[in-house]
Amino acid sequence: MINVNPLMYRLSHRRALSPSSIGKAWKQPPKAAVASFAGLTTTMNRSLTTTPKPIKADEIATTRGATTYPKEFADIVSGRSKVKLGDLFGLSNFGVNFTTLDPGSSSALLHYHKTQDEFVYILEGEATLYRLHPTTAVSGPSNSSAEGQHEKTILKAGECIGFPAGVQVAHCIRNESNAILSMLEIGDRSPNDRVVYPNDDIQATIGENGQWIFTHKDGTPFEK
Repeated sequence: MINVNPLMYRLSHRRALSPSSIGKAWKQPPKAAVASFAGLTTTMNRSLTTTPKPIKADEIATTRGATTYPKEFADIVSGRSKVKLGDLFGLSNFGVNFTTLDPGSSSALLHYHKTQDEFVYILEGEATLYRLHPTTAVSGPSNSSAEGQHEKTILKAGECIGFPAGVQVAHCIRNESNAILSMLEIGDRSPNDRVVYPNDDIQATIGENGQWIFTHKDGTPFEK
């Protein structure tokens, strides 16, 4: 059991601590404080997550066009901004993204998940949902395929749609209007998930660290 002095207790309820700040609080060398910091992390996180404070999603700084896609596909989402709201509150069973799309941008390549359910709720603007059934897959980038190959559906503010895991209907959302589109994207964090991209030479698997690993469909890695 770790005995926490009053100064340490007050600090832990006011701000996140680094090993060096703990060392100063206890008047110990930082190295000696690291072990104590590790032991307190769980308790501190529990305190923070059980008493969350509201935030304004549209005021959180983000980088437009940030993506884990290989560079060959980065342009598809160059007008996308995404804030991982679930991560900010320490959610581990599912993720919630606040996503905005500039006119002409897409949410993703056409894709479907093997084990992850997805849900999208349109907050503002007009979204064009593209769906591609297995029998109509065509070659080339998913967002520049020939007209008539996709099923298109317009989604307006207040409308929503879900994509069950394993259903082989690839989908993506594009902003084909002249105004900003904003939406919530919700998905679970099922282990061993894989993402299928029927129109593109790319596949994704979830790593042990929760990060996506992208390769060509033959398994070879992309050049960095």
